[in-house]
Amino acid sequence: MEPVLHPKPTSAARTSLSHIMTAVDTNLLGTVHGGVIMKLVDDVAGAVAQRHSGGPAVTAAMDGMTFLHPVRVGDLVHAHAQVNWAGRSSMEVGVRVLAEPWDRAGVPPTRVATAYLVFVAVDEDGQPRAVPGVTAETPEDERRNREAEIRRHHRLTRRDEILASRTAHLT
Repeated sequence: MEPVLHPKPTSAARTSLSHIMTAVDTNLLGTVHGGVIMKLVDDVAGAVAQRHSGGPAVTAAMDGMTFLHPVRVGDLVHAHAQVNWAGRSSMEVGVRVLAEPWDRAGVPPTRVATAYLVFVAVDEDGQPRAVPGVTAETPEDERRNREAEIRRHHRLTRRDEILASRTAHLT
């Protein structure tokens, strides 16, 4: 019998990570590799998923990563994440990435990327385990939850369509 898990507020697992971008993070154009930003996003989202679920959680999907502006060497990049939705064993984590330019003191951070990731909580055998629900604390949290449910519906519909296509191809 699974233990009773009480829902947690969105603020309970909210986390931020920051990193100063260096020359080793750049591509041939002198801007930061998208993969470097993706790694930061996955790291902060993984921390949030682990905090919310109370144990290990693995990345199951990156459900959209949008790069809005380039990031440059010296920029201080902040990745802010929170659980938007939680199901039986999976969670959607939303991440907002901001960059502060190193050469323009006092300029507010610019949003440079957003992403949505799906994590599955796992037990010591790597099998899915139950996660607590998430309780919205603000109207913004409620909006994020509604939009996460829409993204989940689209993910599951795409999965079903792909599986049906494979089955149709085999017959």
